[in-house]
Amino acid sequence: MKRVLVAEDEQNIREFVVINLERAGYEIIEAETGDQALELYDRGGGRFDVVILDIMMPGKNDGLAVCRELRSHNPSIGIILLTAKTQEMDKVSGLMMGADDYVTKPFSPSELVARVDALYRRVSVAAQQEQAGRRDEVISGAFALNLRNRSFSKNGQPIELTQVEFQIMEYFLENPGLALSRGDILRQVWGPGYVGEEKIVDVNIRRLRMKVEDQPSSPQHIITVWGLGYRWKT
Repeated sequence: MKRVLVAEDEQNIREFVVINLERAGYEIIEAETGDQALELYDRGGGRFDVVILDIMMPGKNDGLAVCRELRSHNPSIGIILLTAKTQEMDKVSGLMMGADDYVTKPFSPSELVARVDALYRRVSVAAQQEQAGRRDEVISGAFALNLRNRSFSKNGQPIELTQVEFQIMEYFLENPGLALSRGDILRQVWGPGYVGEEKIVDVNIRRLRMKVEDQPSSPQHIITVWGLGYRWKT
């Protein structure tokens, strides 16, 4: 069963989300606060494919705090944030903390289900590839991307990547030196049916640079191609 943890303090919105995802074939566990979400996650042994978090929740742990905590324990789980239109900086903060995507309120049932479906596919395909054992590694200079155990290292030192970051790096290393547009990266990583904004690519690139570059403000590997996107340089 495809399991989703939904944390939303507004009952009407939570029920709306739960009903539509259950109709789409997901098993849903509900939480009213961030603290309860973390408790349910631990109680369920972390056996969730996707977590949906409202950014603004009461208690010690809001959606951003829960996102950070879950990501620190599980780099592979899918995380979607529910945000308001006025929470632009919170969207960026959430992505920098490891969220994979966000949905802006108000949203339609079809948009929400499409985003969850796309994220679930990425998570499940990655798990299947790991179990099947694809070719072992892609090497690029000091960097090694292990496709069997979904790990990444620089000069032999491990770098922890989220599922999205791993897929971006895989795309880069399989296309060294090629200019990849934001649209190319979006379609490759988020899927051809993704209906979100291209800026989600830029935020993830910023996060990746903080992990792979010696000086993120002066990148030597993830190079900006002005007006287009990015390219990988060994």
